[in-house]
Amino acid sequence: MSFRTAEPALKDVLDGIASGQIQLPDFQRGWVWDDNHIRSLISSLTLSYPIGAVMFLEAGGVPFKPRLFAGVSLQPAPAPKTLVLDGQQRLTSLYLALRSGQPVPTRTEKGADIRRVYFLDMAKCLDESADREEAVLSIPETLQISSDFGRKIELDVSTPELQYSQRLFPVALLFDIQRFMAWESGFSAHYQFAAEAMQFMQRFRHEIWQRFHEFKVPVIELSKNTPREAVCQIFEKVNTGGVTLTVFELMTATFAADEFNLRQDWEARRKRLTAKHDVLKAVDGTSFLTAVTLLASYRRHKEQGTPVSCKRADVLKLTLAEFKSLESALEQGFKRAAELLAEEKIFDARSLPYATQLIPLSTICAYLGERTTQHGVKQKLLRWYWCGVLGELYGGANETRFAMDIQDVVAWVDGGGEPRTVRDANFAPTRLLSLQSRLAAAYKGLAALLMKHGARDFVSGTPIDLNTYFNNAIDIHHVFPRAWCEKQKLPKEKWNSVVNKAPLAAGTNRFISGDAPSVYLARIQKAKQVAPDSLDEFLASHVIPVQALRSDDFDSFIRQRAAALLKLIEQAMGKAIAGRDSEETIKAFGAELSS
Repeated sequence: MSFRTAEPALKDVLDGIASGQIQLPDFQRGWVWDDNHIRSLISSLTLSYPIGAVMFLEAGGVPFKPRLFAGVSLQPAPAPKTLVLDGQQRLTSLYLALRSGQPVPTRTEKGADIRRVYFLDMAKCLDESADREEAVLSIPETLQISSDFGRKIELDVSTPELQYSQRLFPVALLFDIQRFMAWESGFSAHYQFAAEAMQFMQRFRHEIWQRFHEFKVPVIELSKNTPREAVCQIFEKVNTGGVTLTVFELMTATFAADEFNLRQDWEARRKRLTAKHDVLKAVDGTSFLTAVTLLASYRRHKEQGTPVSCKRADVLKLTLAEFKSLESALEQGFKRAAELLAEEKIFDARSLPYATQLIPLSTICAYLGERTTQHGVKQKLLRWYWCGVLGELYGGANETRFAMDIQDVVAWVDGGGEPRTVRDANFAPTRLLSLQSRLAAAYKGLAALLMKHGARDFVSGTPIDLNTYFNNAIDIHHVFPRAWCEKQKLPKEKWNSVVNKAPLAAGTNRFISGDAPSVYLARIQKAKQVAPDSLDEFLASHVIPVQALRSDDFDSFIRQRAAALLKLIEQAMGKAIAGRDSEETIKAFGAELSS
C-alpha cells in the first residue's frame, strides 16, 4: 500500500466535485451537517484557519460503486478519478454553500429540515475584535428573515441593492469570478464610487476573498492498489464522524459496481426469512454474508484443503459469483435452523440465547441439507447447540469457533469424534445462582429447556407451543414472588436467579400477584377450579418441587429445583455435571445438589 500527500487549492477540489472527478464511495453515509456546523466552517475559512486533512483514494482499484456528492447532478455521471474516504461532511458543506449555486438543504440543531443561503457581514469580517462566527449569516432561501409569523421583515437581502446597502456578501459568489466582479462593480456604483466604499471593498477582496482563493486543503491520497480491507480499516480510523463501517455496507458498495443491489436483495430475503420465523429477526445482513463466506470457505477446504475462515477480511474477499451460487442454500439453511430451534421451544429473537450461534448452525444446516431431518443427525446437532449455549461458548469474538464448529460437527455427523465445543463445554452448579436476567444466554436456554420438558401453565395447564407462546405472552417470571421474597428478606441472589423462575403466561403472573406460594396456589385451585392433583402436575412439569412450594419452604425449593435443573442441563449437553457436592456448591446452596 502506498500514498502521497498534496495541498490542492480549495477551489480546485470544489471544481473536481462539481465535474464529478471527485466522488464518494457508495458506502459513505449521507451528508448530515447542520446549519451551525456550516456557519462555523465558513468562519474558519475567513480566518485561514485549518479545517483538517482529507483522505482520498485513487479510483480504479477496489471496485467500489461511486456516487456524486450531494448537490451535484450530472447525467450521465462520469467515472471518478478520486474517491473521498474522509472529509465528506466538510467538503459537501463547502460545495453546497460556496459552489453549488443552490440553497443548502440542511437542518437546525433540533433536526428540523431547512434550506439556507449564507452571507458574510463584510464589516464584521474586517473587524478583528468581532466574533467571526457572527459574521456568517444563515438566511432562508427567500432571502428574508421575518418575525411575527412572517408579518414583519427583520432582514431582506433579496436584491443586490439590499445586499450592497447592508454590506452583506453572498458566499456563493466567492469562486464565481464573473459574478464576483459584477457584484463588486455594483457595490461601488451603489455608493457612487465613494472613496470609503472603494477602500472598504478593496480590503474585503484582499483580506477575505483572497483567503478563500489561496486556501489549501491538506490531502492524503491512497493508491488504487490499496486492498479493500485496508480501505475499510483506514476509513474507520480516520473518519471524523466516528462512523463504524459495517462489512455489509462495504460489500453493498462492492457488489453495486457489478450492478447488484445487495441491500435490496437482503431486504427481500429478510422478509422471506422472518415471514414464518420470528427468531430470524436476529439475523442481519452482515450475519448472512458471514454465513455465505463460511460455507464458501468450508467447501474450498473440502476440495482444496485450504483453511476455513470467515473473518472480516474473508467476507470482504467474497465475490458476487460466490454469493449468487450459495445464497439460496444459506437461506434454506437459516430456515432449517429456525425450524430446529422451534422444536427446542426457541420461538423469537428475544428468547434466542446467542444470535451469533445461528451463523454456524445455519451454515451446517445448509451444507447437510435434508440430512438435518434424520434423527441421529438432528440429535448431534442439538447436543452441539446446547453445549454452545449452556457452556456459554459464543459470548465473544466467534469467527474462529464458527470455522472450528462447521468442520467438527460435519465430521462428527459423518462418524468422526466429538466436536471441541462439545468436549470443552461445562456447567458449574453455582452458575445457576448468577443467572439473573436475559443478558445471559444460559438463562434463556434454561427457559427453553423447561418449555421443551413440557412446562404447562399454572392456571390453564396448557403446554407451551408456538401459538400459546405468542398468544399468551409467555415470559420468564418468579415462582416465589419478588414482593414476598423481599418482605421475607430472602437473599436476592437466590430469589432472583433462574432457579426461582418459570415460563408463564402474563395473565397467570398477574394472578399470582405478590403472595406466598401457598396463598396463590389455593387461589388458583378455588378461583380457576383447578384440582390439587392437576395443579401438582402443572408444577412438576416445570421441575418444581411441589411440597416445598406448597409449604413455602424457600430453601428446600431452591436446593431441589437447582438439582432438577442440573439434570435438564445434563440431558441437553449429553454429559454429567461435576461439582454437585463441591465445597463451593454446598456453601452456595446449603447442601449438596444430589442428582
